[in-house]
Amino acid sequence: MLSTFLIALREGLEASLIVGIFVAYVVKTNRRQLLKPLWIGVGISILLSLAVGAVLSFTSAQLTDQSKQIFAGATSFAAVALVTWMVFWMKRTARTLKNELQGKVDKALLAGPLALALAAFFAVAREGLETALFIYSNFQAVAERAPVTIGLITGLASAVALGYLIYSRSIKMNLGKFFMITGVALIVIAAGVFSYGVHEFQEVGWLPGPDAFIWDVTHWIAPDSILAALMGGTFGFDTTTSYLQFVIWGAYLAITLAIYLLPGRKAQKISA
Repeated sequence: MLSTFLIALREGLEASLIVGIFVAYVVKTNRRQLLKPLWIGVGISILLSLAVGAVLSFTSAQLTDQSKQIFAGATSFAAVALVTWMVFWMKRTARTLKNELQGKVDKALLAGPLALALAAFFAVAREGLETALFIYSNFQAVAERAPVTIGLITGLASAVALGYLIYSRSIKMNLGKFFMITGVALIVIAAGVFSYGVHEFQEVGWLPGPDAFIWDVTHWIAPDSILAALMGGTFGFDTTTSYLQFVIWGAYLAITLAIYLLPGRKAQKISA
């Protein structure tokens, strides 16, 4: 629940802020007649994100057990790559994001309402597609679906509410610190998703050592228990964790956090 809440809150707030910047700039420049195409672009991007999530779930349900494991492993690796890129991208562009988005609006306005709708669509769709893929991968790593669904809904609702309050200037937030802290949290969650992907590929024989466990605590924690689901969804804990899973989990976490927490310029040089 906590992991999906954080993912939905982080990605949802990014999308809300992007929409808020678009809307505020259109209103500020006295072009309210263009709000309709802007909202159409946003609405289509949301529908596309929902459709991607539905396609991922439908595709997974139609596969054989072995194919499901391959699909789950592949989508997990893709989600980790995408979210890792995203947190570094936001860290690098957070300070100039407002000016960049306003520049996109100015260029789009020269081409007409359709261009503005497309600009809004692509800006929000990126966040939506990242959220769909990462949350799908996170769902696969847990046994209990109800808590993570609640986390997803409450996270998105909180993101929309916060985005509106920031847009209306009802509250002030240090967005730099917010995105830095949630970026660390997402990296921790991504490490767990990475470990899950390794496990799936071990199960189909694509990676070695599926039964070489660094620990097996199934006697104390049932794999389908709420505690196991909470720990698995939050930081990738598995009641039976192989040495390979543990090594890759630890290496990804240590290297990614070390680079992410470097001062801005040094981190940009390394991740470029």
